[in-house]
Amino acid sequence: MTTPSLDNPDSEVVYTIDEEKTQDGIPSDEQSGSSIRLLIWMTVNILSTVAIVFTNKSVLSHAMLRNSQISFAAYHFTITGLTLWVTSRPWCGWFEPKPVSAYRILHLVAAMCIQVIFQNLALAHSSVIFHQLARLLLTPATALLNYILYQSSIPRAAFLPLIVLCTGVGVVSYYDSLPSSRSTESTSAQGIFFAFSGVCASAMYTVLVGRYHKKLQMSSMQLLLNQAPVSAAVLLCVAPWVETFPTVSTVPESLWLSILASGIMACLVNLSQFYIIDAAGPVTSTVIGQLKTCIIVGLGWVLSDHVVSHQSIAGILMALTGMSLYMKIILKHQK
Repeated sequence: MTTPSLDNPDSEVVYTIDEEKTQDGIPSDEQSGSSIRLLIWMTVNILSTVAIVFTNKSVLSHAMLRNSQISFAAYHFTITGLTLWVTSRPWCGWFEPKPVSAYRILHLVAAMCIQVIFQNLALAHSSVIFHQLARLLLTPATALLNYILYQSSIPRAAFLPLIVLCTGVGVVSYYDSLPSSRSTESTSAQGIFFAFSGVCASAMYTVLVGRYHKKLQMSSMQLLLNQAPVSAAVLLCVAPWVETFPTVSTVPESLWLSILASGIMACLVNLSQFYIIDAAGPVTSTVIGQLKTCIIVGLGWVLSDHVVSHQSIAGILMALTGMSLYMKIILKHQK
């Protein structure tokens, strides 16, 4: 995803995995109602996440906005900030805001801006399939960075799945970048560079988020509420100097509708993610994240006119299998 959210696969805040919340002692009627609401929010989260990836792809691939990733990122940061502000109000009460000076989070803001811009650039210059699979590399990249900086290790059994994951992404990146006369959408060398740069930037951002959680004693939502407005302001100051935005009157109505839809879906992604984590815990959120990855890759395969080679299919299966096995081992280890 190219919108800042509390969902690890499309962004980029990682939660500590703990035990699932239980509903013992809750009357059956209330429990049934809660289950229905949770199912609805899960459905909203899956549909909005899948939709926003393809919507953003269409927006960022458009000739008029192909070089407007900074402005588009600022737009999404603004949507995220407004969503968090509303949910932090007393009449909503999803969480309590905890203000912090912008100076204290400048490093985090810079990392957040860089990683989202790289994600947008990668999506504009690569296929949806490759973009989504490349994002899976965030897991091993974060694990490696945590080991280098904090000597934080992972179970030995998890190394083989990570090797399978990385190999699968490597196979897809090679074969997806090969030119095809039948394709209007493939992954360019620029797309591969931006995707891998985005993974590195996201890994650094993820590690910084963990550090700032402890340093400021703030939850992910509290931290993101402070980050988003500052990030939007920084990017809006930078954009006029490095981007040439098209004249408003020349932008087709369909493109404006896509931009509006992207903002609405970003709001739905964040709201549904907040509810899922609060109601069911981060383990459920992680599992849903894997399901969304599979759906996006599958739809990218079906909807694209890019010929998917047998080697790419093998790479896709390797990457998804490696990620699934890795998450299974990590969840079992942390429980």
